Amino acid sequence: MINIAVMGYGTVGGGVVEVINTNHESINKRVGEEINIKYVLDLRDFPGDPAEHLIIHDFEQIVNDPEVKIVVETMGGLEPAHTFVKRCLEAGKSVATSNKALVAKFGVELMEIAKAKNINFLFEASCGGGIPIIRPLNSSLTADEIDEITGILNGTTNYMMTKMSMEGAEFDDVLKDAQAKGYAEADPTADIEGHDACRKIAILSSLAFGQFVDFEEIYTEGITKITAVDMEYAREMGQTIKLLGTSRRVEDGFYAMVAPFLIGPESPLYSVNDVFNAIFVHGNVLGDAMFYGSGAGKLPTASAVVGDVVDAARHMHCTIMNNWSSGKLELMSTDDVQARFFVRIQGSQAEMLEAVKAEMGDCEAIALENHPEEFAVVTPVMSEKEYKAHGEKLGDKILGMIRVKL
Repeated sequence: MINIAVMGYGTVGGGVVEVINTNHESINKRVGEEINIKYVLDLRDFPGDPAEHLIIHDFEQIVNDPEVKIVVETMGGLEPAHTFVKRCLEAGKSVATSNKALVAKFGVELMEIAKAKNINFLFEASCGGGIPIIRPLNSSLTADEIDEITGILNGTTNYMMTKMSMEGAEFDDVLKDAQAKGYAEADPTADIEGHDACRKIAILSSLAFGQFVDFEEIYTEGITKITAVDMEYAREMGQTIKLLGTSRRVEDGFYAMVAPFLIGPESPLYSVNDVFNAIFVHGNVLGDAMFYGSGAGKLPTASAVVGDVVDAARHMHCTIMNNWSSGKLELMSTDDVQARFFVRIQGSQAEMLEAVKAEMGDCEAIALENHPEEFAVVTPVMSEKEYKAHGEKLGDKILGMIRVKL
């Protein structure tokens, strides 16, 4: 029998208990031993809950119990999660977590402790909810040189962008709708400002490129400036707008970014709608691959966590190696990143287009019949620095900008 403890009995922690109880027989077959939940740690009591008899309130019971071999962390946040996870690893207990903030900030430290103890720190559920992506990057794709990872990594913002695109709704209205449906938190900042996607692309990039990518150095832009008019232009162009986390290996080095992008039907991410997530990977041998599924939610995320529990149980005294080293990957300046830019211009196309072309180069112009007071252009490929310089000269004539995915 392998005893485990679950720290945090919220949505995901409750899902972990449910998945293990529901699929107990098949999980035990895969492990070759019985998985037994010995403790569930939470500040609250749960009278009448099926796990009521497992609830404890003192972390010391877990860390000091030699029978507990695997700990699941689903509390979220940095503290006390970091302290608890670190102490569990130091006590020789493998840890499986869904906590992207923890992995993005302390992943290197925690993996090194696990390696020194011949145990495991696993985090499949931290980046794509129920989408299996960490394990493929660690095993199936190790023969490839990965040169791009781009993903729709946040279900809340993808739901909002989908609704704005299909219904012509404004940002504030779709945010209220997402909150009413439980997709967005009361404080939605982490989602709508791109912070959640930023941590996820940092983790994926660290694994894909083999060195630690610091999420605090990734340029991050959310969706708060996207309007219904932007979506009208996108439809006119046969495209849509998605919040993407992207990292690429280019001739001059590596860059990572989170921002809204215009993408067309040729992109495999174009049709990823609602709360679904997808992660596109390009390797020099594999070519293109995409991982698609439910990026959040109780049972999909719990399924990924339990998958890590099974892996940890199969490797009780052996660290599962990954490609993430402690060396830091230096990202190139965002100023040097090349892109095309969709730019909305105040003023009529007849009056302003030549001036815009004189500044930006040979642009493609797009106009909307119901908005004669403005038009838009798509620039040639240029660097972010060049765009900023041109944009400053046009000043308040620019109503908005969205990058076009190359």
